[in-house]
Amino acid sequence: MSQIDFESLIADIPDYPEPGVVFKDITPLFADPEGLRGLVTDLADHFRSAGVTKVVGPEARGFMTGTPVAYELGAGFVPARKPGKLPRETRAVSYDLEYGSDTLEIHADAIVPGDRVLIVDDLVATGGTAAATGKLVQELGAELVGYACILELAFLNPRETLKTAGDHELYSLVTVD
Repeated sequence: MSQIDFESLIADIPDYPEPGVVFKDITPLFADPEGLRGLVTDLADHFRSAGVTKVVGPEARGFMTGTPVAYELGAGFVPARKPGKLPRETRAVSYDLEYGSDTLEIHADAIVPGDRVLIVDDLVATGGTAAATGKLVQELGAELVGYACILELAFLNPRETLKTAGDHELYSLVTVD
C-alpha cells in the first residue's frame, strides 16, 4: 500500500453540475505521476492474489482506471459501453438510476466461463452501475472477484446496492462518509 494521500489529489468542485452538488474531480490525481502510479498499484495489489483474468471498466472513467489495473495484474481489459458503441454481438444489462434508467453492453465473447473478473471504476456512488455490471459478468458465466474504485460515496450506501449482485468485496482508496 502506497503512502499517497489520494484524497488530497481529488478536487472538490462546489455546485457542479448543479447547485448543491459537490463534484469530485479525479483529473488532478490522474495528472500526478506518483498519484497515478500509486492508485494503479494499490488497486492491483489488493486483488493480486485473486487470480483475476479480466478487468471490466464501465464507460467512461472506468476505462481510464481499469485499463492500467488490468495491465498491472496481467489480465485482459473489457469495456462496458453505452448501447450501440460496440461493433460485434453484445450482451446488455439495464438498471435504474435515481432519475431514469441506463444500459451497458459488453461484447458477448469478451468474458467466458472460468474468467475471474474484477470490476474497476473511478467512483462508486449509489452502486447501481457496478451492481448491474456485476450481474452481467455473472450471467456470462464468469466468477465476479469484486469491485475496486478510487472513490466511494459511502453516504449513498452503495454497498447495499452491490449486495443485489452477490456478496463481493468493494475496495476503495478514498471513502466519503
